[in-house]
Amino acid sequence: MMPDLGRYAVEVTSAYVVSLAMLLALVGWYIARGRRVRRELDAFEKKRGKHG
Repeated sequence: MMPDLGRYAVEVTSAYVVSLAMLLALVGWYIARGRRVRRELDAFEKKRGKHG
């Protein structure tokens, strides 16, 4: 169900691919950052104790 894009098919398709890749990279970056922050927080809580 792909619309006929005519002579711009390559440009439009590549724009979609680049946009999807950037979104996936951003999601991956957020997941990795969240894991890193969680590890640092767990280490800090272990060092200080959970209730200060």
